[in-house]
Amino acid sequence: MAVRRMLLVRHGETEGESSVRFHGSSDVALSERGRAQMRGVAASLHGQQTLWVASTLRRSWSAAALICGGAPLRLEAELCEIHFGSWEGLTREEIQARDPHLYEEWQSGAEGFEFPGGEVRADFQTRVAAATNRLLEADAQCIAAVLHKGVIREIAMQLTGEPLANSAPGLAALVTLTRIGDTWFQGQRSSNPTNLEDAA
Repeated sequence: MAVRRMLLVRHGETEGESSVRFHGSSDVALSERGRAQMRGVAASLHGQQTLWVASTLRRSWSAAALICGGAPLRLEAELCEIHFGSWEGLTREEIQARDPHLYEEWQSGAEGFEFPGGEVRADFQTRVAAATNRLLEADAQCIAAVLHKGVIREIAMQLTGEPLANSAPGLAALVTLTRIGDTWFQGQRSSNPTNLEDAA
């Protein structure tokens, strides 16, 4: 059985305010607002999931537990968020005030940029790719994974070759990736003719 769809959900708001702070590998818990956001997501995913996945960070697996309906949950340590180094826990404004030069490099997408004291981007990409490849070998047609912003963006980029829109996904947002043949697309259906999809 080949995996044909990935439903990638970003966890909800946390006690550490993931909406404005860069927590990365910090193990913060969901806030009450975040738990409510996850309960809202559950209805839209009811009956679609086959294999549930989360990272080993609390905000990921606890969010998944709220919406998986009691289904088994597979934890993947390699799908944890990137470590932001000395920027862990800071807001964008705090980063800009503390490291204005590095902040500008980061915002401009400068080649070779790395988070100060953080995980090397190439290492992050390699571990996310390894975990994604393992998931794609699962005996399931659909995977529902409750993960982190950077991880979801990386999975989408690796599978489709196209980046998600800037700032996406927001908290508790869903990104759907669909495979037609050997090609992955963002969204539930591709722009291919219907008969081509049926053949796949």
